[in-house]
Amino acid sequence: MAQTPSPYDLSPPEEARLQTLADALSPDERRILLNQGTEPPFCGGLLDNHEDGCYVCRLCALPLFSSACKFESGSGWPSFYAPYHPDHIRELADMSHGMRRVEIRCARCDGHLGHVFPDGPPPTGLRYCLNSASMQFCHDDEPKPDPLKRGETGFL
Repeated sequence: MAQTPSPYDLSPPEEARLQTLADALSPDERRILLNQGTEPPFCGGLLDNHEDGCYVCRLCALPLFSSACKFESGSGWPSFYAPYHPDHIRELADMSHGMRRVEIRCARCDGHLGHVFPDGPPPTGLRYCLNSASMQFCHDDEPKPDPLKRGETGFL
């Protein structure tokens, strides 16, 4: 079955715009998103969020995950069994820390999000394990900001 293309522009931001957006990040957000860092388990601000909405990239605001696919993994990080749209996530082999893992990044801005593991619940069997600092939560009834559109000055 053919996949419907993403309705979002997945073109990478221009370098100057990306730098402006990165300048608005906190030091911890920069460490995680831009330098493949990880926040400590059980401390992320979105771990215990149970509201309906969408989790968007903290850097470029691309929708990444829906609350409908969030589950309690017990891992200490927000976990999802499927992305908002498969084209919004990029996977890379991560051989750091003496093991093979699959790193996930935002497909638009290349920001580090976390890792995906093959131990999640049905229907996918996947566990997308995310850093809260990599995302921003938006309620379903809120318009999703897009700082890459002309005239918008930054993200939430």
